Amino acid sequence: KRPNRDVPIGIVASLIICTVLYIAVVAVLTGMVPYTAISVNAGVSDAFKHAGLPWAEAIIAAAGVAGITSVLLVMMLSGPRVFLAMARDGMVPPSFFAAVHPKFRTPWKSTILVGVFVAFMAGLLPIDALLHLTNIGTLLAFVIVCTAVLIMRKKHPEAERPFRAPLFPFVPIMGILCCLLLMFSLPVDNWWRLLVWLLIGFVIYFAYSRKHSVMARVNAQGK
Repeated sequence: KRPNRDVPIGIVASLIICTVLYIAVVAVLTGMVPYTAISVNAGVSDAFKHAGLPWAEAIIAAAGVAGITSVLLVMMLSGPRVFLAMARDGMVPPSFFAAVHPKFRTPWKSTILVGVFVAFMAGLLPIDALLHLTNIGTLLAFVIVCTAVLIMRKKHPEAERPFRAPLFPFVPIMGILCCLLLMFSLPVDNWWRLLVWLLIGFVIYFAYSRKHSVMARVNAQGK
């Protein structure tokens, strides 16, 4: 009913609930199986297997596949919406990425593109490389967001803020440090993949986005 209030509450509450459940599951696992014997690939189902409950192992494995599938679908659906917002800002070609289906009212072209791209990457690249690249990319995005909070509070204190980061500047600074700590714990090869990915983004930005952005047009009109 009130997105400005309800969405942040839902996000924070979900994070707290998931964190508590995650810790509780880990506590149960280390009670069932010594932590040195827990399987890295399927810890929960493997723990029930060691406990002599193969029927529970099958149920948990099926639930894990269903959960991963739902997460993948949600992530793939969010991508086209990000491209839609970028297209409206002029950062990517709006003729393709801002095209909304007349019946379903969804960005159908970018949805198909994201689906094909994800299928291509998942089918050809090693799963470990994909996992590490996804992790470091997400962590870098969090670092950028936390840094943007610090910059916006300093340069644009008058900007409208439907949701304010609490305990400023402690929260954004700790967010940056924690994300960087996790990023530096990833393999060196993953950093090279990130640099290549960033290079592709910079090429797109300087070749197209910078010239066609809404802000660039507004600044040009102002001059």
